Amino acid sequence: MGVKELRLVVTAPDYDDAVAFYRDVLGLTERESYSSEDGRVMILEAGRATLEIADPNQADFIDRVEVGRRVAGKFRVALEVDDSAAVTTQLAEAGATVIAPPTRTPWNSLNARLETPGGIQLTLFTELGEDSGH
Repeated sequence: MGVKELRLVVTAPDYDDAVAFYRDVLGLTERESYSSEDGRVMILEAGRATLEIADPNQADFIDRVEVGRRVAGKFRVALEVDDSAAVTTQLAEAGATVIAPPTRTPWNSLNARLETPGGIQLTLFTELGEDSGH
């Protein structure tokens, strides 16, 4: 029983806005989409997937580093991008709310926190060099 893919499923009240944000602005590639009288769904390629599990203390620490206070819920999506500062600006112009601007972390990445249309909390991160662990 080997896992072949991690798929995050987002239920978006405004489907068209969510598709425009993730596909057209963020640039995720459409793999497939389906539409019927029962509803619509689109599967977007988002690069390699990992599952990060943190205890509550680590989650608090990450929030303090990235935002300055505890703000994330049980789930947060993190995307590695080439330039987190530029992508933060681009996504803010497309309707995301910046919770915290790009901040250099103790593990040497540049992390920004946003809330996307549809209410998903998103960390954008750019690795800056040797990782000191987190």
